[in-house]
Amino acid sequence: MKQGLLIILLIWVAAIKCVAQDSLYVVPGDSLITEGADTVLIKSYAARYDPRKALLFAAIVPGLGQIYNKKYWKLPLVYGGFIALGYGVNFYQEGFDKYKLMLFRNLENGIEENAVYPDDVYTTANYRRIVDQYKRQRDFMLILMGGMYLLQIVDAHVDAHLKEFDLNPKLQVSIQPTVEQSALLGQQSGLSLIIKF
Repeated sequence: MKQGLLIILLIWVAAIKCVAQDSLYVVPGDSLITEGADTVLIKSYAARYDPRKALLFAAIVPGLGQIYNKKYWKLPLVYGGFIALGYGVNFYQEGFDKYKLMLFRNLENGIEENAVYPDDVYTTANYRRIVDQYKRQRDFMLILMGGMYLLQIVDAHVDAHLKEFDLNPKLQVSIQPTVEQSALLGQQSGLSLIIKF
């Protein structure tokens, strides 16, 4: 019985006359430009934003790619990140220099590894560990600064690409309260994230 209905449905669908649009009507002033009978070019708002240009600007001067993309609100994030990481590099470099001088003082005066210089609190072995730790932290901050530089370049490039992205106007995201009944857990209440498109 089910197979018979399926066969009848397939024959009926195959017998329906399929109609397709055979011409394109263009409203004057629209964003569509017709080239030929089968070619349609879309004049894009994003044609003004070249991703390569944004990448080049961001590589030359950090933050310039964000300015090119007209994302001015990202500038404090870019420069704030560089200033914070620069402060970290400076802090660890000063500590490295300070404790390196004390380590060299102990080594020049022949103080042994577990001995303490007069009027001092750290041993020579402690100074070695402190110097190594400050150097490692300074190098890590420099690596983070390089990562920040690359991140702002990638952000400018991707942002210029996303200018072409057409957002569906029917897309809605909302948070609504929910109540669920479960045989195992009973009645539960909470929040649900509803996405409609």
